[in-house]
Amino acid sequence: MAHAAVIGGGSWGTALAKVLADKGEAVHLWARDAAVVDTMRRTRENFRYLPGVQLPETLHFTSELGHALDGADLVLIVVPSHTLRDVTRAMRRHGLPDGAPIVSATKGIENETLELMSEVLESELPAERHGELAYLSGPSFAREVANGMPTAIVMASRNDELAHRLQHRFSSERLRVYANHDVVGVEVGGALKNVIAIAAGAADGLGAGYNARAAMITRGLNEIARLAMAKGGSALTLAGLAGLGDLVLTCTADLSRNHTVGFQLGRGRSIEEILAGMTQVAEGVRTAKSAFLLGEKLGVDLPITGEVYRVLYEKKPAREAVTYLMTRALVREW
Repeated sequence: MAHAAVIGGGSWGTALAKVLADKGEAVHLWARDAAVVDTMRRTRENFRYLPGVQLPETLHFTSELGHALDGADLVLIVVPSHTLRDVTRAMRRHGLPDGAPIVSATKGIENETLELMSEVLESELPAERHGELAYLSGPSFAREVANGMPTAIVMASRNDELAHRLQHRFSSERLRVYANHDVVGVEVGGALKNVIAIAAGAADGLGAGYNARAAMITRGLNEIARLAMAKGGSALTLAGLAGLGDLVLTCTADLSRNHTVGFQLGRGRSIEEILAGMTQVAEGVRTAKSAFLLGEKLGVDLPITGEVYRVLYEKKPAREAVTYLMTRALVREW
């Protein structure tokens, strides 16, 4: 029987799998860890990443990638950005089902190549599959989506007909999906918002106040738009859900892992100590490096991103980074 294959058993993958299963679809959720899969199968709950959320009977679990893919009419990839290339290669070895749309809900920029997730997928998949690619992004905490709380997100694809079909497949009474043609803008917004959230969190940890947070969000949006446009994206996209919406959410909410990392940096803890105490990935830590290097490569000024990079990778004190941002040369707003 046709089913949706969700590749990635973290909090976001589990939440999206539940969204589809709650709509009555058969869903096969793949996770690498067989012990996690066994626990989910027995308890109908992802204790490690989404505790307290009961998963429907139409959701099936497997640690065998080939089993998840076999017969799928939709492949949804929800893995950390640094594993996307390897997972894509593994899927090709097992056999991607012909004609099945491939949706990426992974956000980030690859460190080694400085490629967006769309560029990673296009480099690993044959050209005839590129028209079947789409990208899901927007302001969405996994726990709230899994609990059926109202959420609006974006489905981006260069194939407008595909984006239209997929927005209807994912939408429900509690999840509203908008279509978008600007893959680059949506991807850059989803990646860099995590970096800016670290900066906003650091300012909060330092007790800099609400004015500083608002400035960090607004000037961060300016950086995101500049980098997106340098890559061929539209600034208008960054005024929407995948830009401003996701940025505000990630910079202000307690559920944000990246804001939490920044907050702890502002309190004086080391990044090594912070990451050692986390069970889930804070994508902004890796993305800060790749975004900084990509900005240098493209000649795009990214002052907030640059300071996050220096705090994370050059041990610059967070307070000095904020002082630099406040005292650097004055410029026009746009």
